[in-house]
This record gives sequence, structure tokens and C-alpha cells, in this order.
Amino acid sequence: MEYKTIIGLEIHVELNTKTKIFCSCSTKFDKEPNIQCCPVCLGLPGALPVLNKKVVEFGIKTGLALNCVIADESKLDRKNYFYPDLPKGYQISQYDKPICTDGYLEIDSGKCIKKIGIKRIHIEEDAGKTIYSQNGDILLDYNRAGMPLIEIVTKPDLNSSQETYNFLNKFKSILEYIEVSDCKMEEGSLRCDVNINVVNSDKNLKSNIVEIKNLNSFKAVVKAIEFEEKRHIRLLSEGKNTIRETRRWDEKKNETVSMRKKEEVYDYRYFREPDIVMFNIEKSWIESIKKTLPELPHDKKERFIREYKLPEYDAQVIVSSKKLADFFENTVKEVKNSKLVSNWIMTEFLRLLKEFEIDLDNIKFSHEDFVELLKFIENGVVNNNLGKKVLSQMFKTGKSPKEIIKEKNLEQITDRKTIEKIVVNVIRTNQKSVQDYRNGKERALAYIIGQVMKETKGKANPQLVNKIIKELI
Repeated sequence: MEYKTIIGLEIHVELNTKTKIFCSCSTKFDKEPNIQCCPVCLGLPGALPVLNKKVVEFGIKTGLALNCVIADESKLDRKNYFYPDLPKGYQISQYDKPICTDGYLEIDSGKCIKKIGIKRIHIEEDAGKTIYSQNGDILLDYNRAGMPLIEIVTKPDLNSSQETYNFLNKFKSILEYIEVSDCKMEEGSLRCDVNINVVNSDKNLKSNIVEIKNLNSFKAVVKAIEFEEKRHIRLLSEGKNTIRETRRWDEKKNETVSMRKKEEVYDYRYFREPDIVMFNIEKSWIESIKKTLPELPHDKKERFIREYKLPEYDAQVIVSSKKLADFFENTVKEVKNSKLVSNWIMTEFLRLLKEFEIDLDNIKFSHEDFVELLKFIENGVVNNNLGKKVLSQMFKTGKSPKEIIKEKNLEQITDRKTIEKIVVNVIRTNQKSVQDYRNGKERALAYIIGQVMKETKGKANPQLVNKIIKELI
């Protein structure tokens, strides 16, 4: 029996503003609890919110990057519900007049380019944070209360965990390019909720929609979707159905667990926020924001393929991160061989970032050091294998290539007489391999080259070694 999975996303993005959405409190992360809050954040009587214009600007900017229609006028609403970390007893959000609607984002579905609809983007404030201590105490930190958010709601156009993963990666990349958020999931700057159900048109079967919360990584999103797919199909196959509820992902159990029955819209008793007037969004303002949009990932990828002759896969990987794309392009300005640059970034550089579990911001050496290493490789000061050793040491120590090459005595041997002397000795002691090569066995040549490289501790110029061996044999 064929089932189709239907997935929609609700994504909360914390914005890169210096102050909160309705007051002048700082938005800096990881400060001492309850020192970045004021009467407005805490919802104290008589404290009035004032809308941060930059939040609206960032919302519009995101909408433009996601091909949305920007509203002529918009308003804010009260969404009423009770949590201990929601001091007012309601959240100021948007209901029927969001600032952006009807957008889309194109992704590679594996079979074709697929358009994923963006239903709406609205601005709102964040709640505080509830902390459950080991001794059973429940603590409240209101530093996060009033932090500026945009919520992006997709249409239910995603049909697999892989499509969802591709969408989130591209979406995150766009936000980083337009610089509205740092998108650090570990700090709560990007949070994703998944709405999922399955349908079987032939049997007229459809599971109830379930929402999954507390997904703190894209990997967790993929696992939760795959778990829920199987659970929904199993229940329908048994003649049962899912409960319309909110569930959370339990990393230890590797499964979703029930949290509560799913609230309906009417449970929130939305009404217009009386302390903030409806506001107009002028077309001239939208146009001025549009002019600030940078080259977005897809356009940059096409340019990299065209301008630097990169393979499509390489270009896709490099532009997926704005910082990596800038690092590549800044390197190419200094090292004109774009293929050499992309090869080193795609292989050793990304491998070492993963091995050392760091991001581009935390490497110990400078961009100029990386450029220097590639120039040494390009000019034959070190060969590829020695270059790999040098780059690894750069990651470990932060020293420059010049320092490492000098300390480790890694400079490539390019003197013909020196190499020729070693080749003669290797040929003399490996006559069988010499004869095999003369008899047409190409592998024998590789063995002889290997012996020369062993004698020189990998420092001889491989091309020169190859040339001299062939001449002498």
C-alpha cells in the first residue's frame, strides 16, 4: 500500500537586532539570567511596547529573499496562552495581517527542481526560558522574553525527510546571506517545528496531523520525520489513527513522545494588540530594502560555475555557506587557479574543519596563511602530500606555512642533480622492477617512483622524479 507523506514547517528565527522587539533591552546571548529585561519584557502594569522598526525591515527583507508578497499594511495581535515563562499571559504576534505572504523557495528534490510554498512570514516576540534544575527546582530566565522573531510557515509541499533537509539547508543559507540572523541552532536562533501526516488516496486513508517540537538540529528533524512516517503508517495499517497532538523528539530514546493535545486557533483567542497601531508599509521602503539584498546562494552558484569553471557539485557546497563562499572568492583573488583553490577547500580544508570540530570563524590561522600555502604548492615549494601535512599543522598550531615548512624541513626537493643521484641508487637496487617496466608493466614504474619518494621522505618533486626515471630507464 502506497502512502504519501505530507510535511509543513513552522520555523522561528531570532533576528540580529541590537535590541528587543518592543523595548531597548539588549539581545546579547548567554548573559547572566534576568539582567536583560525591563518592565516591558516582564509585562508589568503600565509598561507600553514600542515596535522596533528594524524587526519589520528584517521581516520584509526575508520575505523579498523568499519571493513573498509584502503587505501594504499590517498589525500586531495578542495570542493568549499561559506558560510560566510568558510573563504577560499572552504573546504579541500577528494573526490575520502578516507582513509577508505567498512566497516560495525552490529546492532540488532529487528528481526535479521543486517549488515549496511559503504561506506566511510574521513578526513576534519570544517567550522567556524555563530551566529545570537537577534538584527539581523550576527556574525562570526572562532575558529571552521579548527577543525579536520571525516565524516562517510553509505550505504542506514537502514529502520526505530528504526534501525537508534540503529545504532547511537552503533556507538557512539564504538567511545567513541576507544577514538577518546568525542561525545558530545551538543558541536557539533557529528553531523548527514539523507538522506531518500520511495519506493513501486509493484507500481514502489519512492520518491526523501531528506537530513535532523541540528539534534542535536538522539531523533531529530528519530522524523525527522518519520515525513519525513509520508510526502513522503502522497505525493506519492496524485500522487505528494518530491523535491530533503536539509531540517532542527524545534524543535518548530516539523517538517522538507525546506532550499535549494540539491547540486549535480558537484556543488562543486572538485579538488586535491595542497598544500598537496598525502600520503602513510604503512601496518606496520595500524598494530601498530590495536594493540591499546581496547576491543569493543560487545566483552565486551559477556565477561560480560560469566565472570560475567549477563543477556544479563543488559550487553548490561552497555557496551553501556565505562565509565559505567569501573565503573561496577572496582566495581566488590571490591565487588565480580557481580549480586548485576549490579542490583544496572541498577536500582537505572541509575535512579538517570536521576533524577539529570547528567552524570557519574559529580556525587558528589567517586567510593570508591559506593563500600562502596554495602559492607554495602552485610554485612547487611543497608538493600536494607535503601541503596536506602543512595544512594539518596550521589547524593544530595556527602557525604560518613558512614557519611549519622551516621547522619540519618540508621544502620540496627540486634540484635535478640531487634527485638524479637518488634515482640512480633506486634503479640499481630494483633491477627486477626496472625490467618489468621495460616489459610493459606500468605498475613497476609506480613502485620505483614510490621508492624514490620514500628515500626523500616525500619531499622530491613527483613530476621531476617521473621524468628522470623514464630518461634513465
